[in-house]
Amino acid sequence: MKLFTLLFALLPLLTAQPPISLHPANPHYYEFRGRPTVLITSAEHYGAVLNLDFDYRKYLDSLAAGNLNLTRIFTGAYREFPGDFNIHGNTLAPKPGRYITPWAEAPGGKWDLTKWSPAYFARLKDFVSEASKRGIAVEVTLFTAYYNEHRWKECPLYIDRNVNGIGNAKFDESLTLLHPALVEAQSAMVRKIVTELNAFDNVIYEICNEPYFAGVALDWQRHIARVVSSTEKNLPNRHLIAQNIANHQGVIDNPDPEVSVFHFHYARPPIAVDQNYGLNRVIGLDETGFDGSGEAIYRIQGWDFILAGGAHYNNLDYSFIAGHEDGSWPVPAANPGYGSPELRKQLSYLAAFMNGFDFVRMAPARDLIAAGIPENASARALAEPGRQYAVYLHHGRTLAGHKPNYVVGNRRMYTQLELRLPAGEYRASWLNPRNGKTEREEVFSHSGGVKVLASPAYQEDVALKIVSVK
Repeated sequence: MKLFTLLFALLPLLTAQPPISLHPANPHYYEFRGRPTVLITSAEHYGAVLNLDFDYRKYLDSLAAGNLNLTRIFTGAYREFPGDFNIHGNTLAPKPGRYITPWAEAPGGKWDLTKWSPAYFARLKDFVSEASKRGIAVEVTLFTAYYNEHRWKECPLYIDRNVNGIGNAKFDESLTLLHPALVEAQSAMVRKIVTELNAFDNVIYEICNEPYFAGVALDWQRHIARVVSSTEKNLPNRHLIAQNIANHQGVIDNPDPEVSVFHFHYARPPIAVDQNYGLNRVIGLDETGFDGSGEAIYRIQGWDFILAGGAHYNNLDYSFIAGHEDGSWPVPAANPGYGSPELRKQLSYLAAFMNGFDFVRMAPARDLIAAGIPENASARALAEPGRQYAVYLHHGRTLAGHKPNYVVGNRRMYTQLELRLPAGEYRASWLNPRNGKTEREEVFSHSGGVKVLASPAYQEDVALKIVSVK
């Protein structure tokens, strides 16, 4: 009887899936619940847990209904205020009295850094659990740059906002190793979160959002990564650690061995993927914006990044606000980014396109396209030579001195792509990324060398899938 009781108690551990990881056959991609995975989403502005007015179940239902599988949250060690960054309806700017943090509240509108908030951890774990039920991965961003003194001085870790006398630092010293008591308080928060979430298979930890601003120190980032990994050494599960490297692009020198996912913001064009592909790790575009409004802009950036060899795309979607957790809020043009139900639908077509391939066997194919890319257009390709090919062609580009500086040509046109293919029998299918429909399909026999494939008429962008039929 005792043996039966013990086995019953261990059953959840024996049947649980391991956490999301790098795919063992191709570490440029994820493995999640036994399947090769790319993470693609258009997600809210990171306040789903810390903002008590945000109905996260409704929000997660919306992501799941769109076949999107990622969300990103901040932990509560940072918040914003109405008007910050000109964001309307900002989920990171909760109303007074609606902000929840990992620490227990104390008299005088302060926090006690030696005591945890049971309500916060109940909400955090329920959020991750609800995401897990829907097959959604949660990127838990532990810290973020504070950007200015005002936001730092409203943080529980600042000396005037806690009862512990901790955090006597300037904002650009707050995420460094200069103040040992502050570092220990930060480390304790990390240990607590990592311990509370260890049982979940859908968690990735990001060290810090935009550490290239406001003096965030590299040795402090390495310290936080080691707090995560050392805490998990004594726990059943090990989770991936991500690091935000730069805006746009940048070559990663001396990568932290604890880090498995490298993130960039506003990485268009996706130069960062090519620059760092040799690291054999996941490369992500983890935040978009500042390129105006409209589905085409952020749809193209997602397709372009993933077809360049990235495995993680998160459009920062401002259509999710408290009261419109289904993402139905019409985003004002003044906001620094964009989101909409239609954009999320279009990103679901990207997910479906990738999942139509055995993509862990594919790699960027820079020499596949011999000719046929129109003027002012760009193309990306992934390939497993002789077996499967994915090509994406688009007319989005950055223009210096233009506001917004990312523009999309929408003239109706067609092209004839010249592709270097080995001999074989193939099926070619042209997809419209705006509506997910296959607009032309043909089966052909090829003797080797350059093959010319004529596209259907298209606007803005078009995708091509070629698979061997033998």
